[in-house]
Amino acid sequence: MATISSFEGLVHPTRSELRQFAELFVPLFQASSDEARRQAVAALSQCKTIPPAVALFIGSQPIAIAAPFLTASQAIDDDTLIIIARSQGVAHARAIVSRESLSPKVIDALVALRQAEPRARPGAIVEEPAEVLSPPPVTASIEDAEFAERLASEEAMRRRIKGLARHLGHRDGDRLGLRTLTDVQQALLVRFARARDASHFATALADALSASRWLAERIMLDISGHQLAMTLTSLGMGFLDAVFVLERLYPQLADRQHNVTRAWAVLDALDPEECHQRVEAWRRADSYTYKPEDEVPAAPRLARRVPAGDDIRIVSRRRI
Repeated sequence: MATISSFEGLVHPTRSELRQFAELFVPLFQASSDEARRQAVAALSQCKTIPPAVALFIGSQPIAIAAPFLTASQAIDDDTLIIIARSQGVAHARAIVSRESLSPKVIDALVALRQAEPRARPGAIVEEPAEVLSPPPVTASIEDAEFAERLASEEAMRRRIKGLARHLGHRDGDRLGLRTLTDVQQALLVRFARARDASHFATALADALSASRWLAERIMLDISGHQLAMTLTSLGMGFLDAVFVLERLYPQLADRQHNVTRAWAVLDALDPEECHQRVEAWRRADSYTYKPEDEVPAAPRLARRVPAGDDIRIVSRRRI
């Protein structure tokens, strides 16, 4: 414990100090009693930095000793957690699942381990003799159900985090050559959506598309919100802003399903490349069919000069 106490006093241990502690810890730990081992593990669980070799060594101990460390220590990296889960079995994996936060990498590994677990065949159960009846393992079944539920919840959270990271990690450079909203256009669309001002929103959308107002109104008339979602995705609007716009203009998309709104689900399911193609097809069709009269140049007319005498006669005839 003196070695651990001196190591705890190091705020930012150097590489040589970490290496020295790793060399001293393992033989001292193996020579200690179970109670001393538990105290040492509990103390190291509060350290922010420990050598990776020590973390792997502690995590590979019997679950009665390793559980507090696997559950609470923030000094274990993802690779070490994955190695422990794969090599030590279900009990250690459950302790890892109990951590306050898990990275997507660790969650993927735990889900893969869960799916790879062999399932008992019905035939094997029938062949075993059933001379002594024993109560069903209720506790184990409950623990398995809780474990599966926890993994399913973590998997759903992982997908949500990945989706958010994919949308928020979008770079403007990725839209080179594509029609993209300016900051002013995006701010106007969000502002008009917040006020539920459909008329001004249609005008701003038409300006962003460089298309007619008729096309913008036709897109907005799709009450499912799918066409507007495709348009906003094609124009490169921020994901969270697009969710807000859809929820304001189409209130039914604000309903929550599986911890996210329907607007979120609609946008998350879209393929940006397909959105670009569809919106560009709409714009081409709009440019072919919609021709405002004020944009059509008047046909040139040849002025026929009327002789002065003829003009006088015409006027005089009209007066008669």
